[in-house]
Amino acid sequence: MKDINVAVFVGSLRQDSYNRRLARAIEKLAPEDMKFKHIRIDDLPLYTQDFDTAYPPVCQRLKQEIESSDALLFVTPEYNRALPGGLKNAIDIASRPWGTNSFAGKPAAICGASIGAVGTAISQQHLRGSLAFLDVPTMGQPEVYLQFTDGLIEPDGTIGTDRTRKYIQGFVDRYVQWVKRFVG
Repeated sequence: MKDINVAVFVGSLRQDSYNRRLARAIEKLAPEDMKFKHIRIDDLPLYTQDFDTAYPPVCQRLKQEIESSDALLFVTPEYNRALPGGLKNAIDIASRPWGTNSFAGKPAAICGASIGAVGTAISQQHLRGSLAFLDVPTMGQPEVYLQFTDGLIEPDGTIGTDRTRKYIQGFVDRYVQWVKRFVG
């Protein structure tokens, strides 16, 4: 069976991000035929419609990485009750210019971690709205708003408790089923 290439967007730019840890945990629990590529977004310029006539090379790279993927995974925190600016900027760049939306038709899932009990719920809802507009079929359930505590997930993605591992495994299993509905 052909490998499934997943473009991973971590909304936090921080190196030791809780969401980067969550993304790594998901990768460890996924089947071997799913190959995950973290998409770099910290080097992107702020989007301007001026790009639409001559896209900067770094923006072209972003679009090509998305287009070469089969599926999308968004792992994001919440900043001030909204989507992080860096992630929103990447989405704007990759969906433009008009008629060249790199995301269209690619199955996606969203999850997030925060020190707050439901700290990513609003961010995820904002992201769902953007993805719906961009023709990205997004998995609805299960929703993952993980409350991050010390020892929950190590920097390499090792999960600290059986309960959390089982919870995340349920998300991963459902995500795999979701992606395979769209990818041969």
